[in-house]
Amino acid sequence: MLLTIERLFDDGDATLGILRINGKFRCFTLEDEYRAEKIAGETRIPAGFYDVKLRKEGGFHNRYSNHPRIGPIHKGMLHLQNVPGFEWILIHCGNTDEHTAGCLLVGLHGLTEIGGAPKVGRSVDAYVDIYPECAAALESGKNLTVEIIDRDR
Repeated sequence: MLLTIERLFDDGDATLGILRINGKFRCFTLEDEYRAEKIAGETRIPAGFYDVKLRKEGGFHNRYSNHPRIGPIHKGMLHLQNVPGFEWILIHCGNTDEHTAGCLLVGLHGLTEIGGAPKVGRSVDAYVDIYPECAAALESGKNLTVEIIDRDR
């Protein structure tokens, strides 16, 4: 199963993109901005291909396990593997770059405001939409890969 993230716009503070699953548009994404040199918690991950596994420990896993809408479907966090120079990169809910420290946020609405940073909205709705398909693939032994493409540079 392939998740493709196309980065479309980077305003120097955050990056807005789209996520497709097996070629079909599913939601918007939000990440930290591009930096030539990494600053911890303030830099997006490099473009490329990353395997995804379920992470069944940690703070996000515990919060999502108890979340009223996410808990009933939660099997573990979608955790990108072997990201050069980064650890614990997850796909999770959030609306602004303040809600990420290098991770990928998802939302059903993607927007930029004049004079404002990119944002995503209805993040929990987007997560609840894409998560079951991803978790089911992983639990059935299928490979789940994220391809990240820079179209904003």
